[in-house]
Amino acid sequence: MSKFIKSLRLITILFYGLSVNDSQATVADSVTLFTPYTRISVPPGESIIYSIDVINNSKEIRNMEITVTGIPRSWNYSLTSGNYKVGQIAVMPDQKQTLNLKVEVPLKVNKGSYNFKVTAGSEASLSLVVVVTEQGTFETEFTTKQSNMQGHAASAFTFTAELKNRTAEKQLYAFRTNALRGWNVIFKPNYNQATSVEIEPNSTVNVTIEIKPPVNIQAGTYQIPVIAGTNVTSATLNLEVVITGSFNVELTTPTGLLSTDITAGDVKRVELVVKNTGSSALTDVEMTFSAPVNWDVVFDPKKIDRIEAGNNAQVFASIKADRKAIAGDYVTNLEAKTPEVASKATFRISVKTPMLLGWIGVFIILAALGSVYYLFRKYGRR
Repeated sequence: MSKFIKSLRLITILFYGLSVNDSQATVADSVTLFTPYTRISVPPGESIIYSIDVINNSKEIRNMEITVTGIPRSWNYSLTSGNYKVGQIAVMPDQKQTLNLKVEVPLKVNKGSYNFKVTAGSEASLSLVVVVTEQGTFETEFTTKQSNMQGHAASAFTFTAELKNRTAEKQLYAFRTNALRGWNVIFKPNYNQATSVEIEPNSTVNVTIEIKPPVNIQAGTYQIPVIAGTNVTSATLNLEVVITGSFNVELTTPTGLLSTDITAGDVKRVELVVKNTGSSALTDVEMTFSAPVNWDVVFDPKKIDRIEAGNNAQVFASIKADRKAIAGDYVTNLEAKTPEVASKATFRISVKTPMLLGWIGVFIILAALGSVYYLFRKYGRR
């Protein structure tokens, strides 16, 4: 009898154990975590957003704690549903709830594979793999698609660049340049002139760089290094400006005096100097004028083929005044011009009447006085 009782107890224990194991297996299989992308490859600094379904296959409500384990300590992540952060979730029978897992891969990270898990209590887990495709950096990038420009010395050179903060923190970048003295360099982050700009982690700002060369700079190639830096990181962008030469001309006289006098109807020969004060040769320099009506100016020569940089050319201007011009001051504009530049000299010319006309005037006055005197003598007593 005792053996029968012992056998019955053994059978009962075995049956109870099998029932418990079957119940646990049923519970473990009743919840599933699902996402379609379980292995993702990204560069450093990238953000990954997983859409994870929590599926309740059972006939009961499941209320589970959601955790993420195995993720590297320097990585940031968040679990959300709608606009809320989620740490625990309840799912109705035969339904599912969706969670969003955002994983931020840092910029400073080693190349390789990183494994972690998302678990729903003790009932389900989901293994995920992130493959970092390249070695991460903690640096700044200062780049442009066009680093070389060409023009004459009076040109303004405008470069467009991108400044990227490839660090994990917000950075305040200060701009400066190592250009030679006389160069004017202006920075415009986001199209506003400034000496610094603040950039969020892994973000980019457009920077316009305007460069103006010094006055009378010689033709040549010039390097303009520009720097964007903080107390922890910096980047240098090397820009190149090619100056083809400046064009500048000055028209004057050997003494600098721009006034003379002339007798009405006469011709006055004036010596002029055409100076090339630029850094490039001047070609096809044409002499022109504007003068009062019935005045004329003849140049010798009228056209100069070439004046080298720093050299001068001599020109004579024969100015002929109107023969009917009355005494007074007149203005005559003389100009030396090329297709690139021009210079104007304004002459103030004092006109005098001829001596013969003066004597004729005196004679007329005397004759008039004589006539008055004669008439007075002859008819004065009557």
